[in-house]
Amino acid sequence: MADDQQIWDLLHSLDRLPAPGHLEFPEGFDHERAEARAAALCERLSDDFGGPCRLDRAQDASAYFRTVVAAHLTAAGVPLGIRLSNYGWLAAVTAPLPDSHADLDDAVEQGAVSAADRRRVEVALTELGYEIVPLRLLHHRYDGVTWLADDVPGAVVLSYGPHAGEATWWTRFFEHL
Repeated sequence: MADDQQIWDLLHSLDRLPAPGHLEFPEGFDHERAEARAAALCERLSDDFGGPCRLDRAQDASAYFRTVVAAHLTAAGVPLGIRLSNYGWLAAVTAPLPDSHADLDDAVEQGAVSAADRRRVEVALTELGYEIVPLRLLHHRYDGVTWLADDVPGAVVLSYGPHAGEATWWTRFFEHL
């Protein structure tokens, strides 16, 4: 996994990609390829965790796919969610919700994720070419180049976490827009 500065550089770079009049995906986004890769991740996690994982699809979001490892398949008994962004093959792991833990280190320390389960998820994501983004970075106030950085009445904002009521980098790359 990249260090924090490399991830910040990547997020800012992806934020500047041309998009066809919206923020959901960049120009040239290959939805079929993204879906095939998400399905491969779900299949891989189902094999690794010894039971069926779920692949959810979203619309009007900057992350069209989410894979869920059910609580009964994890050592800690907590479901794991893996959101897959439409930008740069970014992935974010939640246990169970985006604001439950600052990052995977925190989730392991607090017993919400076992070290072995964390390793399974990280290895699967890495081997499939995803870049794992720590939640602690995604929950920073969004200060990018799109209209999300403006104080626009009715703009999509995060409803939880330390920046409730503000757009965050999570909003930009992993949320409904």
